[in-house]
Amino acid sequence: MCEKEKIVISVNPIAGARSAQPRVERLVDLLGRQGFRLEVLTNLDQVAEQANRWHAEGCLKALVGVGGDGTAAELVNRTTVGLPLTMLPAGNENLLARYLELGSSPEDICRTVADGRLVRLDVGKANGRLFLLMLGCGFDAEVVRRVHGRRKGHIRSRNYFKPILDTACSYRYPELHLHYDDDDMKSPRPAVRWLFAFNLPCYGGRLPLAPQAVGTDGQLDICAFRRGSLLSGLRYAAAVYLRRHQRMADCTTARVRRVRITSDAEVPYQLDGDPGGFLPVEVEVVPQRLAILVPKEA
Repeated sequence: MCEKEKIVISVNPIAGARSAQPRVERLVDLLGRQGFRLEVLTNLDQVAEQANRWHAEGCLKALVGVGGDGTAAELVNRTTVGLPLTMLPAGNENLLARYLELGSSPEDICRTVADGRLVRLDVGKANGRLFLLMLGCGFDAEVVRRVHGRRKGHIRSRNYFKPILDTACSYRYPELHLHYDDDDMKSPRPAVRWLFAFNLPCYGGRLPLAPQAVGTDGQLDICAFRRGSLLSGLRYAAAVYLRRHQRMADCTTARVRRVRITSDAEVPYQLDGDPGGFLPVEVEVVPQRLAILVPKEA
């Protein structure tokens, strides 16, 4: 076994609104001064191969992802269980980094790599693909599908305006069917039109849809709404901002280890802000699958 002195830096060149290259160069300089051996890569196949090999050899100090929440999820999907990950946030929302108090500067991430602590968190799995934060099904997933269908480079907040408007004008709010009885997943619950499953209490715009969700309980937190219209959506959003939505008669909440979501229509779902596919989807929790370095004071 060799000393853990090697670091792989995985750079997503199109993450966020602008290039992270200056911060990457600063991070490389800081870690180099600490005596670490570094590999900076943009090809995900090469990233996974190098990080997995060094981890198997006992030499990997950390895999540092430079990107947003989608980058973090992609790296977890491609690497082995227990491989230490941390993030230099470079996406639009950076929900995972914000939740774990990783900071955003190269100096913050250098300190985390050198002196941080490793924590283990649950992840979700949807049709075999791991996600770290949440699954959204219906309206928000349709917006995500449209945004990424037009993507040609960096995504800025303004890239969401037209897809949101287009979806608001055309979305039909099909019924979504939940099956989450651990003993018999064949019996559906009442149909809903908006549906979210959370591993961590993180969603875009800091909407507290499932503020009670934690990543160490071996469960996913379901939040769903039954009425399907733009007016209902605005009503639900206001209630969420006021943290009153879980008292509403047409809001469904549950804690589950696994859930199956179906629809008679073609309905997309999104994972951590990236397109996931179309229903049906089988979702379950994978306990302590994520190993991530966080600041020791976090």
